[in-house]
Formats: sequence, C-alpha cells, structure tokens
Amino acid sequence: MNTDTRRQVHALIDQLPPTQLAAVQGLLEAMMDPVARSLASAPVDDEPLTQDESDALDRSEEWLKHHEPIPHEEILAEFGLTTADFPLKKNGA
Repeated sequence: MNTDTRRQVHALIDQLPPTQLAAVQGLLEAMMDPVARSLASAPVDDEPLTQDESDALDRSEEWLKHHEPIPHEEILAEFGLTTADFPLKKNGA
C-alpha cells in the first residue's frame, strides 16, 4: 500500500463516529486474523445433505418444538469449560 492510500484511509477513519469506529475495528481485526481470512475465503459447502444428516436435522427441529434450547454456557460446563476459555479477541494484538 502506498503512503497516499494509507493517509486517505487514516483520514476516513478519523471522520468516523465512535459506533462506526468500533465496527471498523472489528472488521480490521478479522481481516488481520489468518483463520478468519481462511474461513471468509473458503468455498461454500454445496454438497447435498445425506439422508442421515437430513434425519438428524429433522430430529433436532422436532426436539426443539417440545424443549427449551440448552444455553451454550450449560453445554460448556458439562466439559468443565466456560466462555472465558474461548476469548473473542487476542490480547495485545
């Protein structure tokens, strides 16, 4: 990236209101994360569902008609984990 482009980007960022600045920060962090870049550029899974997969989805949808969803934190607790074990942002990055 040349210096003029960098200056233009900085000037645009300087004009953003705080709410949009936070959104841009998240976008830039995702762009800098190699895993996020890989996921974003991965091809769409266009393989058809197998009959077993389709049946499993049907069973799960039927289960949800009669039960409350299980909170994510509860599932993690079954494995001795918490959401803190999966930080969303890298510290110092």
